Amino acid sequence: MIVAITGIILILFVVGHLLGNLQIFIGPDWINGYSQHLRDLGPLLWLIRIFLLVTVIIHIYVTIQLAIENRRARPEPYLDREYVKATFASRHMVMSGLIVLAFIIYHLAHFTVRVTDPRFALLNADPLGHYDVYSMMVYGFQNYLVSGFYVLGLFLLALHLSHGSSSFFQSLGLNDKKLTPRLAFGGRIFAWLMFIGYTSIPVAILLGLIKPAQQL
Repeated sequence: MIVAITGIILILFVVGHLLGNLQIFIGPDWINGYSQHLRDLGPLLWLIRIFLLVTVIIHIYVTIQLAIENRRARPEPYLDREYVKATFASRHMVMSGLIVLAFIIYHLAHFTVRVTDPRFALLNADPLGHYDVYSMMVYGFQNYLVSGFYVLGLFLLALHLSHGSSSFFQSLGLNDKKLTPRLAFGGRIFAWLMFIGYTSIPVAILLGLIKPAQQL
């Protein structure tokens, strides 16, 4: 139940965060204005960030506890294990969750605290006086290693979501034999739509389709 509830909270955040980030395709004014609206929340914004980070930690911690309990329930491994319904994503939820946590911490250091790229401190405010998030994202993703790490992290997030976005219905007891396959299929579609949406940003930047609003 705890895994399901925290999972729902995190899925809603993933969707909202994507909708905000996709504004980079509309132009600097949009995403810089969006960022400024968030910054205007002041201490509330940091409370939300802390709440989400604690939610991630609780989600992963309880998932690990469940995995340990499952292992203790059958200490002797199967001699010949054949998976009938368990997918790769469902069998590696703990691993993908831990790597996604590391990805989130790096993401916060990269774009929120801005300590990983000294060029971010050189960016001036845009014509409206807002911090130039648009150019920051462009310069940040122009690094092939950074973009590659983001794509890898997002791929693992998609694997995690492909199972988690449908399995929480089962945890809440809101499924049946007919509904379960549809939820699983819908979960996979949702996960890979999130992957395409998020990765479209670094890919577009690396292809030169999005250029910084100011030169450093």
